[in-house]
Amino acid sequence: MEKNGNLVKCPRCGEIVHIYRNPFLTVDCIVFRNDEGILLIKRRNPPHGWALPGGFVDYGESLEDAAKRELFEETGLKALNMTQLGAYSSPDRDPRFHTVSVVFVVDAAGALKAGDDAAKCRFFPLDNLPNDIAFDHKQIISDFFSWRKRNEAASSE
Repeated sequence: MEKNGNLVKCPRCGEIVHIYRNPFLTVDCIVFRNDEGILLIKRRNPPHGWALPGGFVDYGESLEDAAKRELFEETGLKALNMTQLGAYSSPDRDPRFHTVSVVFVVDAAGALKAGDDAAKCRFFPLDNLPNDIAFDHKQIISDFFSWRKRNEAASSE
């Protein structure tokens, strides 16, 4: 194919068509338990490091269903209650390409078992998080704890 900026010549018919580059849509899950800490997975594939469970949204799949699927595939846990924390869209949040992640706070049940893209999974106490946290997940975790404090303060009023 001949490329000229955002235009490509179709090799079959010769028609000039536009190339559209859009961010990839992803989801991430925060599973926090007071007695255990926050759940992270050790990534099997690059970029390596510890990360929140999550992944890409499939075509035709809702954000909530994608989050439930990714959590189960990577940790063996079933999502029970879900609350949307926010969206993260910095173009450099993933070194591979531009992604937008919608993050959910999730209550989960089941037996913890690493699977799919996760080499390991475990809960980390807040005062002992690993140094090698992938993507912008340190920021997401920080935002979660700020959000949690606001919610606790509001519910105690």
